[in-house]
Amino acid sequence: MKRNSRLSLALHTLSHMAGEPNRVRTSSDIADHAGTNPVVVRRVLGKLREAGLLHSEKGHAGGWRLAKSADSITLADVYLALDERLVSGTGGDAEPSDCSVETGLQARIAEVLDDIEANLVERLRETTITDVHPSSCSYCAR
Repeated sequence: MKRNSRLSLALHTLSHMAGEPNRVRTSSDIADHAGTNPVVVRRVLGKLREAGLLHSEKGHAGGWRLAKSADSITLADVYLALDERLVSGTGGDAEPSDCSVETGLQARIAEVLDDIEANLVERLRETTITDVHPSSCSYCAR
């Protein structure tokens, strides 16, 4: 699942949180486990907080925890919260062309990719964080 490291980090972190939903986890602890920088963790989890999936608590005993139950958070919720697309279809970034063939091809390909993206989101809605959380995890037991 390393194709999109932000999505991978978010899903991995939420899956661990599902094991102990009331446990507050620091950015540093999450970063150590994920092998990344705490700043990266805060950026990614900040988007999840903005989407209402996580709470953050400041201070010495602060950190991150689930804002709602893991069985009510779908993979689509996480994917959409990160505001990224795995499949880029909208041709808004393409430079205009004087060639009608190229213009037609770009429009058709963008339409197909937009359909794929919509299907991806629908499929991600079928799975919750609870569905992907393993029954036992040595990290969660710490």
